[in-house]
Amino acid sequence: MASKLATCFVYRNLNQSHPNTVVRFPSSLSHGLLLPASCKMRQRSLSSQHKKQHIKKASHEQPSTDGDPQPGQDRDSEHREPSLDSLPNVNNEILSSTDTGNIDSVEKLDSPILIPETTPSAVNINGAEQAEQLSGGQLVDMLGMIQNTEKNILLLNQARIHALQDLEKILAEKEALQGEINVLETRLAETDARIEVATQEKIDVKHLEEQLEKLRSELAQSGNPEGGDTELHAHLNRFLNDEYPPSHNESIHSLTVELNSLREENASLKSAIESFKAQLNDVNNTSERVVVLEKERSSLESALKDLESKLLESQEDLSELSALRVECKDLREKVEDLQVMLDNATKQANQDITVLQQNQDLRRKLEKLEASLEEANNYKLSSDKLQKYNEEMQQKIKSLEERLQKSDEEINSYVQMYQDSAKEFQVTLSDLKEETKKRALDGPVEDMPWEFWSRLLLMIDGWSLEKKISVDDANLLREKVWKRDRRIRDTYMACEEQSENEAISAFLKLTSSATSQGLRVIHIAAEMAPVAKVGGLGDVVCGLGKALQRKGHLVEIILPKYDCMDYDRICDLRALDVVIESYFDGQLFKNKIWVGTVEGLPVYFIEPHHPHKLFWRGTYYGEHDDFKRFSYFSRAALEFLLRAGKKPDIIHCHDWQTAFVAPLYWEMYAPKGLDSARMCFTCHNFEYQGIAAASELESCGLHAHQLNRPDRMQDNSAHDKVNAVKGAVVFSNIVTTVSPTYAQEVRTAEGGHGLHSTLSSHSKKFIGILNGIDTDAWDPATDPCLEVQYNANDLQGKAENKAALRRKLGLSSADHRRPLVGCITRLVPQKGVHLIRHAIYRTLGLGGQFVLLGSSPVHHIQKEFEGIAEQFQNHDQVRLILKYDESLAHAIYAASDMFIIPSIFEPCGLTQMISMRYGAIPIVRKTGGLNDSVFDVDDDTIPPRFQNGFTFLDANEQDFNGALERAFNLYMNNPERWKQLVQKDMNIDFSWDSSAAQYEQLYSSAVARARARNLLN
Repeated sequence: MASKLATCFVYRNLNQSHPNTVVRFPSSLSHGLLLPASCKMRQRSLSSQHKKQHIKKASHEQPSTDGDPQPGQDRDSEHREPSLDSLPNVNNEILSSTDTGNIDSVEKLDSPILIPETTPSAVNINGAEQAEQLSGGQLVDMLGMIQNTEKNILLLNQARIHALQDLEKILAEKEALQGEINVLETRLAETDARIEVATQEKIDVKHLEEQLEKLRSELAQSGNPEGGDTELHAHLNRFLNDEYPPSHNESIHSLTVELNSLREENASLKSAIESFKAQLNDVNNTSERVVVLEKERSSLESALKDLESKLLESQEDLSELSALRVECKDLREKVEDLQVMLDNATKQANQDITVLQQNQDLRRKLEKLEASLEEANNYKLSSDKLQKYNEEMQQKIKSLEERLQKSDEEINSYVQMYQDSAKEFQVTLSDLKEETKKRALDGPVEDMPWEFWSRLLLMIDGWSLEKKISVDDANLLREKVWKRDRRIRDTYMACEEQSENEAISAFLKLTSSATSQGLRVIHIAAEMAPVAKVGGLGDVVCGLGKALQRKGHLVEIILPKYDCMDYDRICDLRALDVVIESYFDGQLFKNKIWVGTVEGLPVYFIEPHHPHKLFWRGTYYGEHDDFKRFSYFSRAALEFLLRAGKKPDIIHCHDWQTAFVAPLYWEMYAPKGLDSARMCFTCHNFEYQGIAAASELESCGLHAHQLNRPDRMQDNSAHDKVNAVKGAVVFSNIVTTVSPTYAQEVRTAEGGHGLHSTLSSHSKKFIGILNGIDTDAWDPATDPCLEVQYNANDLQGKAENKAALRRKLGLSSADHRRPLVGCITRLVPQKGVHLIRHAIYRTLGLGGQFVLLGSSPVHHIQKEFEGIAEQFQNHDQVRLILKYDESLAHAIYAASDMFIIPSIFEPCGLTQMISMRYGAIPIVRKTGGLNDSVFDVDDDTIPPRFQNGFTFLDANEQDFNGALERAFNLYMNNPERWKQLVQKDMNIDFSWDSSAAQYEQLYSSAVARARARNLLN
């Protein structure tokens, strides 16, 4: 009510200059309002927003007139505001009433509050009498409203006393004070507006003064000083009477007075606002203090209860203690009695012991006397027996002497036989030694590392390329190296300090016809771990090559010589003194050949002398001319084989980068004499196929018009383009991919990326072979990157590696049983980046820790994960390392309890095999090689000995959550079964031996068919 009354302004005519002006009260005073019972008194059932709009409307309402305005009044009406003379008194009355009533906020009232309804009135003010009547009528209305307001205040106070608690009073008063502040702020805004109007009036007065001064100056210049003042006054009176009636001056005076009053009220309102704010702060502080006191009271009550319970317990203990004291006193008395009895018994026992010792002495003397008597009797009886015994002994001695003589004769005969046998043994041993020496010379040497034989083979190939030995002699020497012949080993050792010519002469003496049962295999690839690795291709080339080498096959690798290779991992790298020329873009380019050993395998590096620096760009892939770069390398590799005189049984090329080798071999190099090999092509990912315009084939010498056909290299989707992978599938004798499941997936339209029809038509030579891992490089028992080495029988080392990684990455170590989930991957859509992102937050929700290692070549994905990494920068449960770090990868494998691989598709995948090797249980999607290597522990259709991880089918968050939650449940609730699962996974054989045996069988079958065909021809 107070806020409404404060906005009721009575519009009064200034100096009765407008007798027809009608003053209307705001409609809010003329209608009765029924407030709901749940209203708050200070808010007056109106929101702050509604009240501000209502006050604004009332304060800006212009007075209406009953008749037409008189001339000259238009300008006045534009700048004139109603008088506010009565406003301060009304406000003071209402505010005092409010303070007297001590109005607080009321949450609930049993009855509504009625505000009196007043009839709208318009008062015609025509002179002083009507003005007095108007003031009297207003006063009556206001007094009536104030009385009703005071009644309502009493009702509210009564309701407040019975209904509110102390804490509710404080909170309600806080809201009420905020409402009052809002009203006062609104009034302050209205006052500021009126001050602006008054200021404008002052500006008009100043303008009039300036005009007056101007008129005086004009009169002074007119040259009539005597009548100047009279004329000036007359002119001024006429101007003022025409422009401004006499009442205007009085209006200006009243406005000035009103302006001063408004300023005073403004200052008072500001002080009131400040006081209200101070009260509000006190209320807030009081509220907070009440909450704190309530908490302290609760804690004190609980402490009191604890003390009471302890007091009761102590009283019970005290009663028990009293009973125990009585019992203890009784026991002391009993102990004293027992002590007396014990002393008496001790004395008696000492006496008994003395008597017993005396008896024992007497008994011993008696026994000695009895023994002496018995011996005397026995001596008398045995004298006759002794004589008879002596006679018998004499007879036995005679018989023994006879037997001894016979045994001497037998021993002499046995000694003679032994001497004869020893002579025969020496002869036989000499023969065996000679035979062993002979076999050792002819048999393979087992005590030399593969690096030695690879280095020896590269030296012989260098001599052959440099024309220092013939191709036939080189082949014969290669055969001896292949068989690890001891004589060639000894010759090499003897020639280490000799000149090259002397060494060549010594090696040529060893040349003789030789045959071998092993295969000669040459891999032509764009990658090889660890010197040039981007993905799994590099691991396959190295791992498969080493496995075939261990099986007795001659394996060689041909790579481009990148400038960004890890040259520290290449042993004995050197350039051959020979230049190989190869055709490209219509001309011949020179190529420098480098040789070295990597992981014990002989490797040839081709360095093109091309103006475009094809492999000196600081990167392996991703260049705009990759099609040209690798077609050039494919032809240069075959040119090297031709010039070196090599006769491989198998040429194995990998992925689209070296897929050009197959058509180049059959179209161009087999007719030139390089025709001994069968072609094997392995596609590690059919998503990348090497598609380009057909004219691009012309650069490497292939004829586009012959190969751009549906049955050869023409792309199945764009007929004006060629597909390098399709060409390799068509022109190869063996086509493989990296897992059986992936081989089935790529024969479908969804998984084949356009090549499903081609693969289906060549299905007889297409097979999927699951890759292996290099168990020497990935072995937790010998891994130098680990804090502690460990194995399946000693898992304590795995726990120590987990603690070490937590320290290194700044993760929490408070709970050693908290599971650590790892992920090492390239962040590309194929790897299921949306599920990896989801896994971070889900792992946190399940109470685990998460570590991610990897980066993305896709800009927006890299930016997204950089944002996530920044979000968790200071988090003690999550760490994202957005790069690849080989040693850190080993540490993460060893520290992780679980490993996620949620790939959309995965041709093979080595991550799951490595994680199991290190005891991290894989959580994978059932696709490609993941489906061939990970089998769910909860799948009853799978034999228990093969169950090794957790799988899910669909690439959505719901299925992934199911697998992750099952893994967490087993880890947390069944530690013993989890330990058994870890040990089983670590003992699984994921080496290359099984995969290499399958490749060996494919190679041998292809070579056998080729040789049979040649015999028939």
